[in-house]
Amino acid sequence: MRRRDQRQSWTGAASGAAAHEGNTAARTPVPAPGRRGRSLAWQAPDQEWSAHVTEAPDATDEGAPATGTPVRPIIVPPSVQAAAAWSWRLIVIAAAVVAGLWVLATFKTLTIPVAVALLFTVLLAPLVRLLHVGLRFPRALASGIAVLGLIGFVAALITLAGASIVDGISDLSTKAQEGFQQALDWLAGSPFHVEQAKLDEYLGDLVTAAEENMGTLVSGALSVTTTVGQVLAGTIIALFCAFFFLLDGRRIWTWVVGLLPRHVREDVHQAGRRGIVTLASYVRTQILVAFVDAVGIGVGAAVLGLPLAFPLATLVFVGSFIPFVGAIATGAIAVAVALVVKGWVYALIMLGIVLLVQQIEGNVLQPFLMGHAVSLHPVAVLLVVTGGAMLAGIVGALFAVPVVAVLNTVIQYFHGKDKFPDLGIGDHLIFRSPRRTPRAESVDAAPRTVVVAGPTPETAAHVDALEEHAWRSAGEPDTGSRE
Repeated sequence: MRRRDQRQSWTGAASGAAAHEGNTAARTPVPAPGRRGRSLAWQAPDQEWSAHVTEAPDATDEGAPATGTPVRPIIVPPSVQAAAAWSWRLIVIAAAVVAGLWVLATFKTLTIPVAVALLFTVLLAPLVRLLHVGLRFPRALASGIAVLGLIGFVAALITLAGASIVDGISDLSTKAQEGFQQALDWLAGSPFHVEQAKLDEYLGDLVTAAEENMGTLVSGALSVTTTVGQVLAGTIIALFCAFFFLLDGRRIWTWVVGLLPRHVREDVHQAGRRGIVTLASYVRTQILVAFVDAVGIGVGAAVLGLPLAFPLATLVFVGSFIPFVGAIATGAIAVAVALVVKGWVYALIMLGIVLLVQQIEGNVLQPFLMGHAVSLHPVAVLLVVTGGAMLAGIVGALFAVPVVAVLNTVIQYFHGKDKFPDLGIGDHLIFRSPRRTPRAESVDAAPRTVVVAGPTPETAAHVDALEEHAWRSAGEPDTGSRE
C-alpha cells in the first residue's frame, strides 16, 4: 500500500513537471519501475520522439519515503540522431576508400599496368572477335595478332613522329633563336627601356644558377631514367596481361566472381558486364575524339606552314585521352610553336583553330558518341579529372573518368536501373542463383533470370545469339574465351 502511494506521488510529481512545460494534456505517463531508480516515459501523439524523466534513486529501504525531484528531459531530435547514424557510416566508408587508394598507390607498379591492360583489352576485343569468330582463327593466335598489331601501330607512330622531329628541329631551332633575338630587341625598345647590358647580366645569372645546381639537374636526369625504366617494365606487364585477358578473360572473371558468396554472384556478374560495356564505349569514344582533335590541329598547323606538324598532331592525339585538359594543353604547345616561328598573328590563328576543334569535340562528338553509356555531365568530368590529377598526377587524370563512369553504371544497376537491358539474360557461366523477379523500382530494369550450370546446346546457342545482338547494339566486348 505504501509503495502504491509512493508511486502515485512520483506520478504526480512527473505530471507537475510536464504541466510546467505546457503540454501535460498531450502526454500519457507510463511508469517504468526499477530497483535503484525509476523513469517515467510518455509519448506525445503529435510528435515522433520520446522524452524521459529520470528520478533520483530510491532509498535502499522499500519502506523509506522517496526523495528526489524530476530533472529536465533530455531530448535528441530525430535529425540529429539520423546525422549521427550517417556520420559514423560515412567515416567507415571514407576509411575504406583511403585504405584502398593506399594499396593502389603502394603497388602502383602492378596496378597501373593492369589498368592499362584493361583499356587495351576493350580496345582490341572487336579485332579478336573478328579474327576468332569471323575468320575462324584460334583464339590464342587472334589475341597474339591483336597485341602485336597494337605494338606495330605504336612503333610506326613513334617512328614517323621521330623522323619528322629530326627533319624539322633544325628549322625550329633557327626560328627560335631569331624569335628570341626579336624579343630582346622589343624589350630594349619598349617602354620598359630594358638595356642590352641588363639582359646580358640576367642571362649570365641564369647560366651561373644552372652550373650551381648541376647536381640537382643530374639527379633529375637519373630520376627520369628510372621513370623510363619503370614505364618500359609497366608496358611489358600491360601487354602481357592484355594478351591473357583477351585469351582467357571469361575464365579469369568467372574465377573472381566465384570467390564471392553464392547469392551475390549473379548480381556482381551482371554489374561487371555492364561496367565492361561502359568502359568499351568510353575507350572507343576517346580514340575517335583524339583522332579528330589530332587531325584538326595537325591540318591547321600544316596549312599555316608550321614545322613539326605531324609530331604536334601525335602529341595532341596522346594528350586527348585526358578529357578537356589534355587537348587544351597540347594545343597550347602548337600555339607556342606558331608564336616562335611565325609571330603573334599566326599564333592567334592557331589559337582560333584549337578553340574551334575543342568546341566541335565538346558540343558535337562527346554527347553524340558517348550517349547514355557514360552519361557524365561535363562539370562532373572536369571535377573528376582535376581530382584525379591532384591525387595521382597524369595517371590519375587519365583513369579518373573511366573509373567514375564504370562505378556510375555499376551503382545504378544495383539500385535497379539497368542502362543495358539487352544484356539482362546473362551468359553461360557456371553459377547457380535462386530465381529472381524483375526489379519493380525501375521501368527499364531487365528481368532477372536463372543462370544454371551446364547449359544445353540450345540454351548456349540462344545465349550466343543474344550476346551477338548485345555486342552490335551496345558494343560489349568479349573479354574472354568462347566456350
